[in-house]
Amino acid sequence: MTTLAGRAYRLMNGLGNNFVIFDLRGSSIKLSEDDAARVADPATGPGCDQVITIEDRNGLFMGVWNADGGEVEACGNAARCVARLLMDEGDRDDIEFSTAADTLRAWRVGETRIAVDMGEPKFHWRDIPLAEQMDDTRFIDVKLGPIDNPVLWGPSAVNVGNPHCVFFVPDAEAQAIERFGPLVENHPLFPERANVSVAEVQSPHAIRLRVWERGVGVTKACGTAACAALVCAHRRRLTERKATVTLDGGDLAIEWRDDNRIIMTGPVGFDGEGVLPDDF
Repeated sequence: MTTLAGRAYRLMNGLGNNFVIFDLRGSSIKLSEDDAARVADPATGPGCDQVITIEDRNGLFMGVWNADGGEVEACGNAARCVARLLMDEGDRDDIEFSTAADTLRAWRVGETRIAVDMGEPKFHWRDIPLAEQMDDTRFIDVKLGPIDNPVLWGPSAVNVGNPHCVFFVPDAEAQAIERFGPLVENHPLFPERANVSVAEVQSPHAIRLRVWERGVGVTKACGTAACAALVCAHRRRLTERKATVTLDGGDLAIEWRDDNRIIMTGPVGFDGEGVLPDDF
């Protein structure tokens, strides 16, 4: 079998960030950009923010495709969902699997919450990556609005498995991220495009976050964006190393440990299952 026609899938979500998950272990299927875009589009498939695959690639592997069909390196909310599936399958409390970005370790925290070690953040301009050398990526040269009186400026940049641009603002709700998100995503400074967030630091242990996700648009939640926001906020001395990040879909607990590892903890949800039609 070399196509997705007739293939079973699971529907899951992490804080409303919704996924169609295919278990492709033991098959010869290689997902294409066109396949992923058709699955993600509710007019031609089940519809979702990201299409996720579980594969055999030198062990357990999680593939991630955004709604526009582009394959990307990481997805924190999907990692929790895949970890839950694999742990339930093996009747165990922890699991390891790889992504295009890193090897992830996950474990259960109570009945419905999953923690994932998301790895180490990257701050060097080449690693994010940026198209121009910038020695201090806590503040990068991106401005929105008039040059002499910008509305937003000086965001932080980081790679947490994928590139992120985080603006710190006094009121996250007041920002029209659906309007400027695509402009920043495709800014010439980001050769691989970027996920774009507005972060309102409410206390040393609380951040309100809204996200424009690369290749998707505004999403209810983005796990890697929550990790990026906490790391960038701490680097700018706005928060401690551990905080609750509140997204449109709910809360994630993020900790940037002293050993430089980022731990993300949050819930997962099962939304159903289905089978693609034979003529897909």
